[in-house]
Amino acid sequence: MSIRIGNGYDIHRLGPDRPLILGGVTIPHNLGLIGHSDADVLTHAIMDAMLGALSLGDIGHYFPPSDDQWKGADSLELLDQVHQMIKAQGWSIGNLDTVLVAERPKLKPHIETMRNRLSERLSVAMDQIGIKATTNEKLGPTGREEGISAYAVVLLTQ
Repeated sequence: MSIRIGNGYDIHRLGPDRPLILGGVTIPHNLGLIGHSDADVLTHAIMDAMLGALSLGDIGHYFPPSDDQWKGADSLELLDQVHQMIKAQGWSIGNLDTVLVAERPKLKPHIETMRNRLSERLSVAMDQIGIKATTNEKLGPTGREEGISAYAVVLLTQ
């Protein structure tokens, strides 16, 4: 069996009049993430990890913010496309582990829903998807509540 490991990272600024979407789940909050697509940092970090594991670049290469085709895109739909690329090369997800970094809102109540949504989209068991949430202890842009960031690691098997 062959294995590949990839990691991903994303951060987006918070702002008014935007939904807060993480892992494909809309979370009640007075601010949302600003971006060309729905700015789902968790899903973006996962996609970058998947692409990185196979040296396929990053999501900006496939879904550039300069292309109006992706304006307001649902990141789970983009994840489907990346997943198809991975499967077309004969790879499958062994597991993925992620960390969300946000001061507010509290994300723990939404983690199981995110895991469920991602497991359905990626056709893997929920125990193959780890999502943790933490704060940045009021340090840096996430600590000042200017944005939310996410880290992801994926193991692909062939």
